[in-house]
Amino acid sequence: MTERVTAPAHHVVVLLYDGIQMLDATGPVDAFAAANTAGAHYRITHASISGRDVTASSGARLGVEAAADDVSAPIDTLLVPGTPEWQAGISDRVLVETVRALAERSTRTVAICAGAFPLAATGLLDGRRAATHWRLARHLAARFPDVTVDPAAIFVTDGPYTTTAGVTAGIDLTLSLIERDHGPALAREVARELVVFMARPGDQSQFSVRTEAIPTTNTVVRTAMNTVTADPGADHSLDKLAAAAGVSARHLSRLFRDETGYTPQRFVDRVRLEAACNLLTSGPHSLDHIAEHTGVGSSTSLRRLFHRELGITPGTYRQRFRTTHR
Repeated sequence: MTERVTAPAHHVVVLLYDGIQMLDATGPVDAFAAANTAGAHYRITHASISGRDVTASSGARLGVEAAADDVSAPIDTLLVPGTPEWQAGISDRVLVETVRALAERSTRTVAICAGAFPLAATGLLDGRRAATHWRLARHLAARFPDVTVDPAAIFVTDGPYTTTAGVTAGIDLTLSLIERDHGPALAREVARELVVFMARPGDQSQFSVRTEAIPTTNTVVRTAMNTVTADPGADHSLDKLAAAAGVSARHLSRLFRDETGYTPQRFVDRVRLEAACNLLTSGPHSLDHIAEHTGVGSSTSLRRLFHRELGITPGTYRQRFRTTHR
């Protein structure tokens, strides 16, 4: 049996503070710990501003080993978890300045989910791309207009800063970091240990159009939405959707926008895009077949839809994500 070679210590600092989403911190930490059992050498330090234990948003108490100011250098990876109360997080100047000070000492800084907010508040993300939970993307973009927010990505790396989508996306990101540090074989071993996929690429879309749209209890709008999602490839012109819902086209259009934040056509396009993404990664279907099956029409129209909504071609999407779905 070949003896494993112990890798040099890689110092991971997890910044804990009251009100954090616990899985934002514990998910990545468990992945790093699993990597250690597979031959990696991550030295993990849990720090808080004061050096005292903190209480997560769930009420669970999390132990701390050091105050942030006392954390020893070097810091190879800084983890900044998020909090459901992100408004309070960016208003806490001590927290923001602590994030800034630690990030400036770190080789790479990772903000999980709403952790993007205190990191953005430092100004370190200005002029950079960032991700966060899809529900919070609009808030992040509105609050920090100098940050280019990608509302769909699982995680985004721009320079030394990586930001991720909601909660479990932190595990996807950590697997990616482990693969970068120690190669795909060790990362796959960690993924098997954690019983997770190996692994969602960072720019894979996190959206599902039914959850991305604002929830509605309006029966007219729900009827139209159900009609579209039941058969994306059918004729879903505004007139046909309105007739199926028993209202005028003008009334449906107004109701749809008020209730979901989408126009009917935008919703149809996003449902068809989601269906096309699934077909691209589930088999060797031709673009013409996918375009016809999803109601897009032609391969040219399909390419146009992907470019407008995702900024990539269907072929690029298939190449990036097919290994995730094998």
